Amino acid sequence: MQNLTRNTVSLAALVCLLAPAISQANDYSAETPTQAYGAVAAKPATALTAFKTDELNESNLWGRIRSGYAIPDIDNALVGKHVTWYSTRPDYIARTSARASRYLYHVVQELEKRNMPTELALLPIIESAFNPQAYSSANASGMWQFVPGTGKDYNLKQNMFKDERRGVLASTDAALSYLQKLYGMFGDWQLALAAYNWGEGNVQKAIKKNQSLGKPTDFESLAELMPAETRNYVPKLQAVKNIIANPAQYGVALPAIDNQAYFTTVDKTSDIDLTIAAQLAELSIDEFKALNPQFNRPVITGGEQTKILLPKENAAKFTTNLASWGTKLSTWTTHKITGAKESIASLASRFGTTPDVIRQANNIPAQSGVKAGSTILVPKISTSSNTDIAEHIVDNAVVAFEAERASKRGSRNAEPMSGAQKLKARAANAVAEIKSRVTGKRTKTMVAEPQTRKRAG
Repeated sequence: MQNLTRNTVSLAALVCLLAPAISQANDYSAETPTQAYGAVAAKPATALTAFKTDELNESNLWGRIRSGYAIPDIDNALVGKHVTWYSTRPDYIARTSARASRYLYHVVQELEKRNMPTELALLPIIESAFNPQAYSSANASGMWQFVPGTGKDYNLKQNMFKDERRGVLASTDAALSYLQKLYGMFGDWQLALAAYNWGEGNVQKAIKKNQSLGKPTDFESLAELMPAETRNYVPKLQAVKNIIANPAQYGVALPAIDNQAYFTTVDKTSDIDLTIAAQLAELSIDEFKALNPQFNRPVITGGEQTKILLPKENAAKFTTNLASWGTKLSTWTTHKITGAKESIASLASRFGTTPDVIRQANNIPAQSGVKAGSTILVPKISTSSNTDIAEHIVDNAVVAFEAERASKRGSRNAEPMSGAQKLKARAANAVAEIKSRVTGKRTKTMVAEPQTRKRAG
């Protein structure tokens, strides 16, 4: 009974931990997700403007952003179209502002350090509606929507345990470095933004084409050569910029965001379960993940170089609670699959858990097994297993799936069907029986374990 209770609690925690975080699937910004393309080392941008000395005295962060506007305005029909779209959707603005309130201060701080236009802090509204868990069909991920290749160019780690394209600190640093590089290349922020969306090579080709025809090479002159997404990209940012500059003019009630840091960083010295870290900080799993969305697995690996973000008051609670924590911080370790005999059921039995816990922790789809050579997370089973997961495992571990091999009838390694699965199987067989009576043909139906959608890792 104790084992059953423990497994039930573990599974419940994992379900909470791994639940999808994307809540704005129907939001406007998600309709045309933006891709960032390959790039080389960043160049510093030319100094643009001296920021006002009273910026830090602004009580509302929106005011601080307004004071640092530095990109020339555009005014065309597309800007008007997008102003109308945003200004007539107060629920969208409220949701996006609520998400932005966690990250916006940090982004503005980093822009000011680099002497970059502060309206660039609004770019994640266009990219992801400030959702660090946003994921596009082109495999772009995070608040700034980096595709894998560009993420690697900017040293954003992407492995089984974390994806720094979603990390607040790392992705913001990478995005601003990339934008600086593009500005250094084109000397024009509107063209730099177009290149962030479309790729610098495409913008260069468009410039050369217009030059050969004796035409101007500014953004609006090149727009007819751009795909629709890029043609709308800068006007969308301009529309948001206009609304932030004068919300009353557009009938928008802009939620206030305090002009102070929402989070601080906390060092960790050993592996720690994500659920335990949230518990020590006295945060819900959802709030913890909102600040630390880069972690893919239920354990946070890495030494002191791995930072945890927490609201200031919760950082103090974390430190106090950690000092009095009387048990191990991590309940997970890794196991390398050596052969076909290691089924999900046999692994669960070996490590004192259930198949569902193994599947949830490793995002293993139903009716799939794990290929030999894969590395998976499993519960620690002895008090002597207190070592952290080795760095070379964290950096190089891979997991691959294959169709689950059919088990012999009655085999103890076969995963039993749940009550819901049995009910579904009986219903499917009943439907097949009715069809056979109607057609006059008897059909034998074999119902396997229901297929589930693979989660994005």
